[in-house]
Amino acid sequence: MLRECKLLVWDESIMSHKKAIKALNRTLQDLRDSTDLMGGIVVLLAGDFRQTLSVIQRGTSADEIQSCIKSSNLWSRVEKLSLKTNLRVHLHNDVDSGLYAEMLLKIGDGCLEVDA
Repeated sequence: MLRECKLLVWDESIMSHKKAIKALNRTLQDLRDSTDLMGGIVVLLAGDFRQTLSVIQRGTSADEIQSCIKSSNLWSRVEKLSLKTNLRVHLHNDVDSGLYAEMLLKIGDGCLEVDA
């Protein structure tokens, strides 16, 4: 199946160790007999860097950052796109859900003002 596919979607890839993306690249290159990045397959890495990174047992924060896929030598070859619209909220036109979604983004961005 991986020899024939054109698109591979990896949800929550942000939580994976950088060695996982390297292993995927080598596996796809081997399966497709290609030296192209990811064997020539478009790979969609989905996730949110504001969420949990990979866990390193007895590791420091620096170890966790060093292990994330942004630290992979392949990261510079990734085209980064950001989604801006929460379609679940947009399609249902739910004001409360919209406010909640905005609050979560502010928390993730460190921009939520807290009353002392």
